[in-house]
Amino acid sequence: MTEMFDFDREIDRSNSNSAKWGKYRNRDILPMWVADTDFAVAPEIQQALHRRADHPVFGYTETPAHLVELLVARMQHLYNWKIDPEWLVPLPGIVGALYLACRANGKAGDPVYLPSIIYPPFAKAPGFNAMINQPIPMDLRDQRMIIDLDWLEQQPGRPGQLLLFCNPQNPGGTVYQQEELQRLAEIVEQQDLILVSDEIHCDLILDRDKAHIPIGSLNPQIEQRSITLMAPSKTFNLAGLGCAFAIIPNPKLRRGMKVNPYIVPHVNLMGLAAAEAAYEFGDEWNRQQCEYLAANRDYLIDVINRIPGLQLDPIEATYLAWIDVSALALEDPMEFFENAGVGMSPGRDFGDPTHMRLNFGCPRSRVEQAVERICKAVEALD
Repeated sequence: MTEMFDFDREIDRSNSNSAKWGKYRNRDILPMWVADTDFAVAPEIQQALHRRADHPVFGYTETPAHLVELLVARMQHLYNWKIDPEWLVPLPGIVGALYLACRANGKAGDPVYLPSIIYPPFAKAPGFNAMINQPIPMDLRDQRMIIDLDWLEQQPGRPGQLLLFCNPQNPGGTVYQQEELQRLAEIVEQQDLILVSDEIHCDLILDRDKAHIPIGSLNPQIEQRSITLMAPSKTFNLAGLGCAFAIIPNPKLRRGMKVNPYIVPHVNLMGLAAAEAAYEFGDEWNRQQCEYLAANRDYLIDVINRIPGLQLDPIEATYLAWIDVSALALEDPMEFFENAGVGMSPGRDFGDPTHMRLNFGCPRSRVEQAVERICKAVEALD
């Protein structure tokens, strides 16, 4: 009999040193900003962490061979992508991997393509290496936000230039379709680019008629030009454990991403234990989580779009709602909604001050409470 998991359960994180909850400590503001969820992890993950904690030594740790086997099998099973174990590079996090990719594949002054609307650390990675952001305009078609492939195709490009890509898109939650990925791959090939693809939300697809496709899996040509970044952290709520991985078929690109312990720390041993348990036992838990998140998503889209001045387009993946507040003409949207008692991420940090990002990876009761507060505050503007 399949175990049913309780995503309605309220868990007190106020005294757990949570960054998400600590931001609004002692204030009546619902923390719905940074991208971690408020759900209890899958039981097998917690059990694995207990078993590892029972061992009294916590020294430097190698990547478990079984975890490598799980990842190789996962790519084959989910995406029909046959990867070699040596293509896998363990990393302590996706953001650090973006910084490392810029450092390894460019020099000061080099331009880097990246989406013009993207989560904040993503946009800061090139500047860390004194490289120059070259934002790709976003294309909104059929209520789906993707990078403007027409614009990108018209650019001259430079051999070896980096293109930082995010699929599913954060913010917005768009899942790129195969024909869109095929076209992007063709542009990358034509312009002789190197593609770094952040696919951390790949297991959080909310629409049953959508499927994630790693762009590196499309053909041997893009495979050799791509660095694919994935992690269990968003899917299985393990953000605090610092464990991610890159899939890099090209030996030259892979050498550049090998972790230098003097610059990038080794992967946390508890993160490795959690990742191993997540990928071996967590899929049923995540299936139920995605159903729960989809219901939260459906509720939000319905009620937000009935509030005058707000608009929420469909969300194909992630637990992050990208709400258009432009019609309210607010001087400071973040302050307005905080005063209403809802702490969201300001769109200005993502490149679009007309939006706010709301994290609905929490019990439905909190989503309903947030909507009630938002509705009351907007009504008071009249």
